[in-house]
Amino acid sequence: MTGGTPLKSGMVIRSTGSWFTVRDDEGNRYECRIRGNLRIRGIQTTNPVAVGDRVDFQYLEKESRDQKTLVGVIRHIHERKNYIIRRSQNLSKQAHIIASNIDQAFLVVTLQYPATSTTFVDRYLASAEAYRIPVILVFNKTDLYSPEQMENLNQLTNLYTGIGYPCLHTSALLGNGLEELRNLMKDKISVFNGHSGVGKSTLINRLQPGLNLRTREISDYHEKGKHTTTFSELFELDFGGYIIDTPGIKAYGMLEMEPWEISHYFREIFALSAHCQYNNCSHTHEPGCAVKKGVENGTVALSRYTSYLGLLETDEKYRQPF
Repeated sequence: MTGGTPLKSGMVIRSTGSWFTVRDDEGNRYECRIRGNLRIRGIQTTNPVAVGDRVDFQYLEKESRDQKTLVGVIRHIHERKNYIIRRSQNLSKQAHIIASNIDQAFLVVTLQYPATSTTFVDRYLASAEAYRIPVILVFNKTDLYSPEQMENLNQLTNLYTGIGYPCLHTSALLGNGLEELRNLMKDKISVFNGHSGVGKSTLINRLQPGLNLRTREISDYHEKGKHTTTFSELFELDFGGYIIDTPGIKAYGMLEMEPWEISHYFREIFALSAHCQYNNCSHTHEPGCAVKKGVENGTVALSRYTSYLGLLETDEKYRQPF
């Protein structure tokens, strides 16, 4: 390759693994590859560049069979203010970065069709706390819930709002809660996460008609959503702001997370830990533990404490950074 245009800056708006669409500040789009040795210092991942990254890039001339073409090359990645990851299936790497530089994350969950466990929710919230990403819980498909499930929904809403996480009740089918969701997204970069099948893409399509994000019906036999999104992409919203559509998450992970740190990312547990008898209390067996007392008197929900213990007891292969 020869020559080259001056460096330009822009934001990565689409990633397919080997090619990245970069939009500059004037709204122009460029198809780019990455420089072979480009890496983020201190972070080992399967993808050095992610949707949401601010990058510097240039176009180089490539000669082939007496023809000259321009090839975009990403030269530099700006420092990220935050990012979210999932465990990589490539065992030689630690993690796959889903998106970066996010203003807020919406975790879409369902109590049925398919069911989202509180363990998954708590693990996600702990990860988001670690990386300073505000989370709003979106309980979707409320039109399908039985009276018993509605009661459970209200209990979960009271639990998480009490901790400090806003909760929305939505129905992508009926349009319930969409106006409130739209107001929260206005003029911000948002990401939607959740298990496949919870209606994430359908919600996004209702919020921004014309995106036509790919959706697929849930398997009636397995009651598990089939993955339809294979890469991340950022879309501009007509009402202001951006949304990053991401692949469904099978395993949401935490980088550089030591066992003693986990309690720091459960808000109510961390608040109570200041009253424990020992400064290094693990909240599992020590006498004078304010957290265990909080579980007994209902200050700390048993489901949250169980999620905390589950993270502590995770197998060694998952306790390492991933």
